[in-house]
Amino acid sequence: MPLQIDFALLFFSVFFSVYLPAVQGARTFNVREYGAIADGRTDNRKAFVRAWTDACNRNGVSIVYVPRGVYMLGAVEFSGPCKGPIIFSVNGRLKAPMGASSDAENWIAFQYVNNLVMKGGGTLDGQGPSAWSLNDCQTNPNCKQLPTTLKFDFVTNSRIKRIRSVNSKNTHIGFFGCNNVNVSKVSILAPDDSPNTDGIKIGSSTHIRISRSKISTGDDCVAILSGSSRIDISNVHCGPGHGISIGSLGKYQGEKNVDGVSVRKCLFRETENGVRIKTWESPIRVTVSNILFQDILMDRVLNPIIIDQTYCPISSCNQQTASHVQIRDVTYRNIWGTSRSPVAVSMECSKQFPCQNVVMTDVVLAKFGTRGSSKSLCSYVNGRFFGKQHPRPCF
Repeated sequence: MPLQIDFALLFFSVFFSVYLPAVQGARTFNVREYGAIADGRTDNRKAFVRAWTDACNRNGVSIVYVPRGVYMLGAVEFSGPCKGPIIFSVNGRLKAPMGASSDAENWIAFQYVNNLVMKGGGTLDGQGPSAWSLNDCQTNPNCKQLPTTLKFDFVTNSRIKRIRSVNSKNTHIGFFGCNNVNVSKVSILAPDDSPNTDGIKIGSSTHIRISRSKISTGDDCVAILSGSSRIDISNVHCGPGHGISIGSLGKYQGEKNVDGVSVRKCLFRETENGVRIKTWESPIRVTVSNILFQDILMDRVLNPIIIDQTYCPISSCNQQTASHVQIRDVTYRNIWGTSRSPVAVSMECSKQFPCQNVVMTDVVLAKFGTRGSSKSLCSYVNGRFFGKQHPRPCF
């Protein structure tokens, strides 16, 4: 399923990566000149916001520059719209406050910005170990939601590259309502037992591209949620983590369809899942369609290929009915490697809305270890298969 070339994004990509360094008249706003102190203790929110505000209000290209050093930074929002393109260049290390000291949903947030480049090779340190013990929302209805490290809301025609996120308290990078954003050469790192530390979470966004990145975390490497379309993920190393997931879907009223997701040329190493689609058993009706998983290596993955329409991560889900999420037009092509469990392919679709037009071509997944062989399990799947197949498809 080839994705259409978006010429607007192509233009901005070429502009920012090639021509921008040579633009005459670009002005740099150094956060140290606004009072930022790189001592790892002083909260530098005011200095960062002042630098951003001056850059945002200037016509032409502006650069918000964070030099080398360690900067403590409280929860902060960088809001637009701005009068010109902005480069947010992080060369130092930004540290979040310890614990759950803030009620903010996000640590660093960009909102309503067009033509943003965030880069520099710097590190965002969420100091997650100081707060992970407070992540008890599955058992405590009055829990305190921990903040996302880096959130983009309604950001368009933008790039995020060469940024490192470590030990987020919650999700590392989130997108909502975004369009034409290119994410490349990012590094995301948290322990495999860190709770809810999704690498990249995408919701209600279109034309998001993620490439040449490494994600090692305690939850989904990438999660694609309601209302997302034209999502392209390529050359991503995932592991440890829970794999790349579409969903979960079907839990909340008002959810939107997911259409046009491509996952290509990726490596999954010792992850819990590989490529997964997950939905709740509920009467909420949405569609997942036009999905491509291609050229993927699974290295000792517990569940390499999984469709789970009875998703229930807690002990009791109060199941109302079979899932009403319709999954259709899903292609698995040239996927190979090893499975740590006997079931290398699991497709548990909805009894009421069976999966439609599932196509598997050249899928070879062996059982890792010396005992037993791999197998596939299916329910309510309508599909076809071609080429080499191991285990034998179950539809």
